Amino acid sequence: MPELIDIPAEEGKVRFQDLALAKEVIAGTQQLGFQYCSVIQEKALPHALEGRDLAAKAQTGTGKTAAFLASSMTRLLQKPKENRRPKTCRVLVLEPTRELALQIEKDAEAIGKYTGLYSKAIFGGIDYKEQKNAIDIPVDILACTPGRMLDYARSGALDLSETEILVIDEADRMLDMGFIPDVRRIVGMLPPAGKRQTMLFSATLEPEILRLADRWLVDPVSVEAEPEHVVTDLIDQRFYAVLGSQKIAMLLWLLKNEPYDRMIIFGNWKHRNAELTEELRSYGVECEMLSGDIPQNKRIRILDAFKEGKCRVIVATDVAARGIHVDGISHVINFDLPEQAEDYVHRIGRTGRAGKKGTAISFVCEFGAFNLPEIEKYAEMEVRTIQPEDECFVLPERVKSLKNVREESSPRKGGRHSSGGRNHRRRY
Repeated sequence: MPELIDIPAEEGKVRFQDLALAKEVIAGTQQLGFQYCSVIQEKALPHALEGRDLAAKAQTGTGKTAAFLASSMTRLLQKPKENRRPKTCRVLVLEPTRELALQIEKDAEAIGKYTGLYSKAIFGGIDYKEQKNAIDIPVDILACTPGRMLDYARSGALDLSETEILVIDEADRMLDMGFIPDVRRIVGMLPPAGKRQTMLFSATLEPEILRLADRWLVDPVSVEAEPEHVVTDLIDQRFYAVLGSQKIAMLLWLLKNEPYDRMIIFGNWKHRNAELTEELRSYGVECEMLSGDIPQNKRIRILDAFKEGKCRVIVATDVAARGIHVDGISHVINFDLPEQAEDYVHRIGRTGRAGKKGTAISFVCEFGAFNLPEIEKYAEMEVRTIQPEDECFVLPERVKSLKNVREESSPRKGGRHSSGGRNHRRRY
């Protein structure tokens, strides 16, 4: 473990070294370049380190992951357990998506670099036996999706009776995606409330979430970290006034004329995104779609290709894109304006990161215009729409027919979702 650095004190800021964190954890944060706590870390860590139950209102990107990992790791190091039984875990982190579970594993490995703790993620879509073997030994921090967690617990591959800390992350998304019944079953397999520490994180603390907190937490501390509503100046935001029937042509014009490195195109509905992906491929655009029903192995391949720049365009819904952490996304396109204003800020926050400039382009159609006032209010800005030139609405010739694209994409035909066709030239 490297020597700890004495971070200079700054007025109004709390250093990680000011908190009762294990020195191994502080070393991990320093190696990652973390010096001062974010708002949620400053508010949550002291209570979490005392072992208190916690209900926290915090969105993705506020630093909540480091808050619950750093406090949990400190407890595990300060209260070591000898002769632990196989197939048990000391910390259980429930996540709504596979990507988030995998991200927790990666973050735990990074923050816990000098702790010697064993972290693992398990989720559906990956070989059952392979993951089962990985949790045959005692696990310190286990991140998982509810469905796969239940599979292992019910089969006896995992025993939750010795779990000391439960983290329910993205509770609002769990609710939206229908996972709460599974979470209830999992909670029933754990030591009772009061015998375990429970931390619940949610972007909203609506009444139903608060009812869950009342049931699963004992005398919890409530903390809140409001997200930054103001979008960073590094993001160039543009809003184009288009009719719904003009969106495809406008998108194709942008793909041809807008220099981009990596791009995420957001649509509000999975079935419409599938149609959009087929349309783009028929015009020679090499792109992939992310949706919840894509097999996990394929999903990982798509994300790896996106990270490596082999696939430069992804079409996704908010839920499917949840947990994607990819650097170098130069453009975000809102093909559909989101129905929830906070989703707008979350979407465009995928670009303009790490000091790099990014571009966010939104299509304001006759339907999306109804969502615009709330977005303006939430993001604290005034939107001026741009009327595109007529040339933006001229459709180019298709490279191949939609029928051929659909046949190639169909699993029954043995086609490849990722093609645009090996023998077809790429237009954009």
